[in-house]
Amino acid sequence: MSPSPTSTDWEAGLVLRGVEVGPVAHGGHFVARSDGRVVFVRHALTGELVDVRLTEVSKRFARGDAIAVHRASPRRVMPPCPVAGRCGGCDFQHVEPAHSRELKRRVVAELLGHHAGYEFAGEVAEVPPSPLGWRTRMRYHRTADGRPGLLAHRSAEVVPLPEGGCRIADPAIADPPAGPAGGEVLGVAASDGARFVGPGDDRPVVEAVRDASYRVAANGFWQAHAGAPDVLVDRVLDGLRPQAGETALDLYCGVGLFAGALAAAGASVWGVEGDRTAVELARENVPGARFFAGDVARRFDRLPKRASLVVLDPPRTGAGAAVMAAVARRRPRAIAYVACDPAALGRDLATVGGLGYHPVSVTAHDLFPLTHHVECVALLEPK
Repeated sequence: MSPSPTSTDWEAGLVLRGVEVGPVAHGGHFVARSDGRVVFVRHALTGELVDVRLTEVSKRFARGDAIAVHRASPRRVMPPCPVAGRCGGCDFQHVEPAHSRELKRRVVAELLGHHAGYEFAGEVAEVPPSPLGWRTRMRYHRTADGRPGLLAHRSAEVVPLPEGGCRIADPAIADPPAGPAGGEVLGVAASDGARFVGPGDDRPVVEAVRDASYRVAANGFWQAHAGAPDVLVDRVLDGLRPQAGETALDLYCGVGLFAGALAAAGASVWGVEGDRTAVELARENVPGARFFAGDVARRFDRLPKRASLVVLDPPRTGAGAAVMAAVARRRPRAIAYVACDPAALGRDLATVGGLGYHPVSVTAHDLFPLTHHVECVALLEPK
């Protein structure tokens, strides 16, 4: 095998030969080193010997894709999708599903320990359906000849769907019809049926969770995994143990999923959400609660000065220091933090830890099978 060029010659497109792959890192990458420089490699596994095509080069590190495997991990499997590795959606299709959960466990443990000093000792729980057919929301793009597909990783290139459609999508929305060149189509598999809609179509669909129904805009946010709403609601309620008459805040409330569960338990609920359409639907879904539209950090003046319970379900970037401080000032007896990014969760746990709260438990759930993503629920109480 010919030696790799020196790192001073690196540029996107260059192939590094015979790279030894190290531990998993956040974001679906594995850490490797070549000529003294760190390389974050996708489509690899720890212990493998691979060739890497660089996709991004900076002064401190590079990113790349494994394009040939000279020594394979025993955890490597044949991807169930023939366009895996080209499509940007499933970066762990080459990993045994059980081992992918172990990789996610390692990432959660490393990030929560690094950012918050929290020792995560749990597992990443499998949630059916898994690992295929779980996704109830799909955004498809169309090629120049109108075929449906999905975007390549960090690219505007549309990779056409394979025969039979997307493997992780609910079968009812896995294979959309062809349409106008360059357009988009959304696949929605809701409790009241499956449909394909245009990106501007916000007509509501209906989702059933426990004994409640929620109207959701077809192009609005709802948990993508079919089992996620029930799992997350159960976890939040089990941790908070809401009592009749308590005041509860549902921050980043969407259409009121957690607000509805808290209200059903007898709590007086106040919610905040940035999407105005979602707020309008939340008011219909949970008529006994009060909802406000706007940036969460700027809406605390509309909320009670004291609250017994708080639920946060922020976007991937996390809630941030200002929101966590405002939550702590209300002195809740319990906080439930639903996180789709363990790094952001770790940072926010560190912030609120300095304000008198600590996690009494963190659970992790595999709500994104065959991808590196993982959902966590942290339950916090006063120190």
